[in-house]
Amino acid sequence: MTLETLGQRADALRSEIAKTVQGQDEIIDLLLVALFAQGHVLLEGPPGTAKTLLARSFASAMDLKFDRIQFTPDLMPGDVLGASIFNFKTNAFILTKGPVFTQVLLSDEINRAPPKTQAALLQAMNERVVSIDGEDYDLGREFFVIATQNPIEQQGTYPLPEAQLDRFLFKVNIAFPPPDVEMAILQRHATQSLDSRSETKGTQKVLTAEELAESRALIDSIILEDDILDYILRLVRATRNDAEIAFGVSTRAADALAGAARAMAALSGRDFALPDDVKTLFLPAMRHRVVLGPGAEIEGRDADQVLENILNQIEAPR
Repeated sequence: MTLETLGQRADALRSEIAKTVQGQDEIIDLLLVALFAQGHVLLEGPPGTAKTLLARSFASAMDLKFDRIQFTPDLMPGDVLGASIFNFKTNAFILTKGPVFTQVLLSDEINRAPPKTQAALLQAMNERVVSIDGEDYDLGREFFVIATQNPIEQQGTYPLPEAQLDRFLFKVNIAFPPPDVEMAILQRHATQSLDSRSETKGTQKVLTAEELAESRALIDSIILEDDILDYILRLVRATRNDAEIAFGVSTRAADALAGAARAMAALSGRDFALPDDVKTLFLPAMRHRVVLGPGAEIEGRDADQVLENILNQIEAPR
């Protein structure tokens, strides 16, 4: 397999997703980077910005098993992982697998579930393994979580703890589309069926599990130069020394950014990463991992503004 083949597969995915989702090219690119870098993605945006549709379209374009969990306040960990149920005929416990036993998992409105249910995904997202009744069950390398949450509604929601957020490679903010894109969406929907279930019916499956594994193996062969690693390290350590940040990002975050940079380089047809790759990925990889200090909050500054300031201060390699 070559970088050209990988680029063709990525382009095929983009084309299929664009059949149902318009005006989200940058977000689709981040989803592709996360998929090939073996990461997970948190989509955050107001209601009606196609977060769920984007996740469904992404899954529909791949020949992978897809499942969805609608997170609710009464959802229990067993509803996510499954449970061992005693079978009186065989006089033994039989595992009834939960929806986490899939390849692409849509965790819809993840912040509506209580912390103990959110925690059910910690091991699965980090190790791609779940432990039930002392037994470990492998989810496979294809296991990929796309979670959504609404930043507006606070009633009946539970903020994701730092340990959960740190499992996501990217937090992607989705805003309302510009007027021209919004008009194009309305024009397209004006000629389609009103049944929302038909939105992804025309999507073709263009990526198999075997092709995904081949693509990831190619990305694994890309080695980052020391100057890129040093740049990543300086950016990460700057978050720990910034006066506006109470808690900087972890070593896991630095490692995740490095992996994402390798994937982005490959998707761009290069066997080497550029400082611009790191700059592009820095905000989505770090915005959910930093905890702002009271000074930044008083001044009304958000994580993106603080991280942009760090990017401007830390000199990139030439």
